[in-house]
Amino acid sequence: MLRNSLELLFLWITTKCITLHMKIYRLFVFIFLLVPCFLGAQSKEILFTIDAHPYYTDEFIRVYNKNLDLVKDDSQKDLDAYLELFLGYKLKVAKAYKMGLQNASAYQSELKSYRNQLSKNYLNDSKVTNELIEEAYERMTKEVKASHILILVDEGASPEDTLKAFQKIKDIKNRLDAGEDFVKVARQFSEDPSVKENNGDLGYFSAFRMVYPFENAAFTTNIGSVSNPFRSRFGYHLVKVIDKRVNRGEVTVSHIMVAKSQNSDTELDNKSRQRIEEIYQKINQGEVFESLAQQFSEDKASAPKGGLLQRFGSGQLSSEVFENVAFSLENPGAVSKPFETSFGWHVVKLIEKHPVPSLKEIKSELEEKIRKDERSLLITNSLAKKVREKYLHTKDVKLIVKIKSVVNDEFYTQTWVVPEKAEALEGTILTINKDRKVAARLFLDFIASKQKSNSKIKPVAKLVDALFEKFTDEQLIAYYNDHLEDEFSEFKYVMDEYRDGLLLFDLMEKEIWNRAKNDTVGLKEYFHENSKLYQWKKRYDVDILSSTDLKIIEKAQKFLKKGKSLAYIKEQLNEEGKINIMSKSGMYEEDYDVLPQFNNLSKGVTAVASKGGYYFVVNVKDEKPAETKELEECKGKVISDYQQFLEDNWINELKKEFTIKVNRDVFENAKRQLQSK
Repeated sequence: MLRNSLELLFLWITTKCITLHMKIYRLFVFIFLLVPCFLGAQSKEILFTIDAHPYYTDEFIRVYNKNLDLVKDDSQKDLDAYLELFLGYKLKVAKAYKMGLQNASAYQSELKSYRNQLSKNYLNDSKVTNELIEEAYERMTKEVKASHILILVDEGASPEDTLKAFQKIKDIKNRLDAGEDFVKVARQFSEDPSVKENNGDLGYFSAFRMVYPFENAAFTTNIGSVSNPFRSRFGYHLVKVIDKRVNRGEVTVSHIMVAKSQNSDTELDNKSRQRIEEIYQKINQGEVFESLAQQFSEDKASAPKGGLLQRFGSGQLSSEVFENVAFSLENPGAVSKPFETSFGWHVVKLIEKHPVPSLKEIKSELEEKIRKDERSLLITNSLAKKVREKYLHTKDVKLIVKIKSVVNDEFYTQTWVVPEKAEALEGTILTINKDRKVAARLFLDFIASKQKSNSKIKPVAKLVDALFEKFTDEQLIAYYNDHLEDEFSEFKYVMDEYRDGLLLFDLMEKEIWNRAKNDTVGLKEYFHENSKLYQWKKRYDVDILSSTDLKIIEKAQKFLKKGKSLAYIKEQLNEEGKINIMSKSGMYEEDYDVLPQFNNLSKGVTAVASKGGYYFVVNVKDEKPAETKELEECKGKVISDYQQFLEDNWINELKKEFTIKVNRDVFENAKRQLQSK
């Protein structure tokens, strides 16, 4: 258990098979774990050395404190065991550096990508951020129902293509203003692929559900009106606002689902509908919704939890029908009638309704969403103003004048090229804080890259001045970004851990994980040597019948003893539209569900047993003894265990490879400091 708790810290060590996408996901999980729990000023002493490289108490104390909330048991907080694990962690890092993994281009690229992600949390302006938070919260209290028309155009499209798209959307707006039907026009002209299915109708949505320009148009346009054309990164839009209402908040429900056939089989679909009706009748007869969900729901994700779904709001599910039924239930415990969606037939039970929280309750959540949203551009623009005031910066006016002489009207036709040989244009055009000198060549390249921006600033001299101001903003923000480690100690801590974590991932993949997956001989040997860990319990091939009525289950027992089929038993006992008995069949281990209620299971029909308000009888058709699993039946678990086995042995080898010296007096002082908290 102790190992598992600390492995939450060393997130990269525990990750066995991971794609780049999942690595980025874990990056944000790791950021979440690094909430501001950093201690105040710490005495910094050498805790231990690995080949004379020092590791300090401040890092060990910070790491330990950061993880206190993650462990549940006091035994998992043993500092001596933490020291061993922390030492093992640093040994692996040392090995990675010794192998030169830090020089790999893929590692450097990923580290840069992670830093770019993390730095976004620090490129902030509190005043602008607070204004955006207030705007977002005001919008969160409402929901807008809207339809739209889209004319596609890339962000970097040529002026001609951009103008063409704008003219299209403008012509469409004129047709609508002239009284043409929005739906007909949308079906005819909209370039949104989903228009054929939804006629442009986007349903109800609240803040953060659409890109920011779209959200702005939807929330500022009156009901029944069509917005003026506006642009997003997808192209030009028109939005018609159909309705606005108070946000319904979120809802928690449980459901039971019987799936539809995948090939539109009418007979099977009728059986599905009949089955959901039977389940609904049993609910009305007083049977427990959650128990029925566990037994009969075909939603494999929610069935084990009694049908419980994660809370959701409008527009967050792929079925508006399901959402509307869920929100229509008034009181906790209320159950809907059976209804159909594109996935199957459902009954829904209301667990709880969650109104929109207060601004105070969700302020930090809104701020995080804003940082990941297009609104963050407003914050960046504000930051540019601040860094101009923060850092001393000077420009070479004479060099700018020379650059103006080589930029011409070809810029407006996107045909201007940076002069290949122009010694007069070489030199430093911008100096920041005296320690960063920005070459004129970078500004020339910047000018060339902005040709597709379709800037119409004229004459060219004025254009160059405007571009230089943007260039200066970019360079100042880049300078600020590059010095975040100096500005924020917590940023430095996180980056140090990312740096080590990425190295550990590559190291573990090379030394342990790939070996465990590819070493088939070693894996088989490990499996055979530890076969007692991979055992089937005794298993039974059974029909399990259940009912809330003891007399019904006794009748079912008699039928089973006479050899009657399940279909026959249901036909006899489910009378007059009342579902009295249900069944399930399969091969199960002896401790499955209700089976432990029966003593000495053997072939044939059992006695009646009860559990959780239900009566059960079981027909045991076959039994299999406890036996060792085949490797293929448990290969994933065996690989995982083999990886841990290899890692434990490898750590022992690393301790022999490196010279380790632990300062025990310093460690005891650190222990006293931590234990006094």
